[in-house]
Amino acid sequence: MTRSFRRLATAFLFAGSLTGLALYGGDAAAAREVAPGIELRDTDNQLVTLADLKGKVVLLNFWATWCGPCMLELPHLQKMYDDLKDQGFVVLSVSTDDARDASKVKPLVKAKRLTFPVVLDKDTAVVSQYNPNKILPYTVLIDREGRIAARHQGYNPGDEVNIRAEVEALLSGEGELPSDGDPDLPAPPAGE
Repeated sequence: MTRSFRRLATAFLFAGSLTGLALYGGDAAAAREVAPGIELRDTDNQLVTLADLKGKVVLLNFWATWCGPCMLELPHLQKMYDDLKDQGFVVLSVSTDDARDASKVKPLVKAKRLTFPVVLDKDTAVVSQYNPNKILPYTVLIDREGRIAARHQGYNPGDEVNIRAEVEALLSGEGELPSDGDPDLPAPPAGE
């Protein structure tokens, strides 16, 4: 199967359902792609950087206040964070709301009682590096060395079970992650 055909087939399979899809950068942890740097302000205008989180397993989650599946996923991310934060796990939540809607983020964070860092990507510069197609929600798992271990697009109830298994594997230091996705699928190409 050619790479172009596989990409097209994947688009048809997942476009309608927005089923979570794990995409892996390689079989071994050492072969993983280094995660692009992040420097964004949180809802209290404090600078948060991805470099400050090196040594932790990071679940980077892109979402927006208007995104229904995102709103369904956030409580599950909070539960995962509460359960695993003492083991070196952090959720870094990136709101992709533009400048007009950014004022809705802080009240939503308070209403949903989110305690993990929430940063604002008002000009979508960071989401464009990780997820050029801007599919939401979009989750990237980053290992303790700052390398991308998995990518998931969309959210359906139950996806959090698979993501949690991957997070726990990264926390335990296992090189391979449990997956029901196709490990040969490439990461989204930059600029598409």
